[in-house]
Amino acid sequence: MKKIYNIFRGEEMDIINLKQKVINGYDITITEAKELYYEDLNLLKDSANEIRKHFMKDSFDLCTIINAKSGSCSENCKFCAQSSHYKSDVDTYPLLSDDEIINDAIKQKEQGILRYSIVTSGKKLSDEDVLKEARIIKKLKDICNIEICVSNGLLSYENFKILKEAGATRVHNNLESSESFFSSVCTTHTINDKISTIKAARDAGLEVCSGGIIGLGESYEQRIEMAFKLKELNIKSIPINVLNPIPNTPLGNNDVLSEEEVIRTIAVFRFILKDSFIRLAGGRSLFKDKGEIIFKSGANAAISGDMLTTSGISTKSDLELIKSLNFTPEIISIP
Repeated sequence: MKKIYNIFRGEEMDIINLKQKVINGYDITITEAKELYYEDLNLLKDSANEIRKHFMKDSFDLCTIINAKSGSCSENCKFCAQSSHYKSDVDTYPLLSDDEIINDAIKQKEQGILRYSIVTSGKKLSDEDVLKEARIIKKLKDICNIEICVSNGLLSYENFKILKEAGATRVHNNLESSESFFSSVCTTHTINDKISTIKAARDAGLEVCSGGIIGLGESYEQRIEMAFKLKELNIKSIPINVLNPIPNTPLGNNDVLSEEEVIRTIAVFRFILKDSFIRLAGGRSLFKDKGEIIFKSGANAAISGDMLTTSGISTKSDLELIKSLNFTPEIISIP
């Protein structure tokens, strides 16, 4: 068994001992996380799953999203088909009507979804559209008992207060990548803009969901860097997307990450983020088992149904898979 040498403690430990220390409350270091990435695969994923079971039991957070405003985005994120900087084949439309969003949310609730996220393209939703979205959320909450998440870009504290008062409980705002790699992905805003938005959402009393995309061209060390930033920000709902390269975007020719790389990344994230929901998001449909092995490697949440510009996995299939793995879909409030 490969040993991990912790330069800060001056002692050796194997992965079994490291797992037990994490279960007992220990926070691993960046050095340990980097070494851990190359541990025996089966031992790594099984240990990560034990950490998940200890801290998270069998709770599973399943959500779905609606692409409520699509295309014409001013930002130049290199992975995104909705950016106006690239000539990708994506539908473009303004914020959907009240009935379109409400009817879709009700349908998702009837299929067993407990959390519904309203996602819009653009650097930020306009003040006018924030008010429209708030009206939709109020109507929806009056007729449907479903948790509402919003993903509307770099909104202000005042915007978030309006959405919170309307009935939203969570804000999604991905870091996307590590600080050291972010400018290789996007130059029209910064990771600090993202962090400021996360803090504004928290100040407004909203939970935060934030993660990133792997397979952008970053190193595994930079993935670990992102994980430690998420830990520093105390994020407890962490979506991990696997890049599904989209033609006519700058990353359209990237190779898809292997299943093993995804497993290793998720497992190491679980060692770092021991009591967070680690959510498989975009790109899950690229893998033959639709992520089943990754749910056995430390992940315990997912986005079900179609993604923003790519196809996903049906809610029925996901609920069957979750049940077969002895998970329990439920809503748990997080900081």
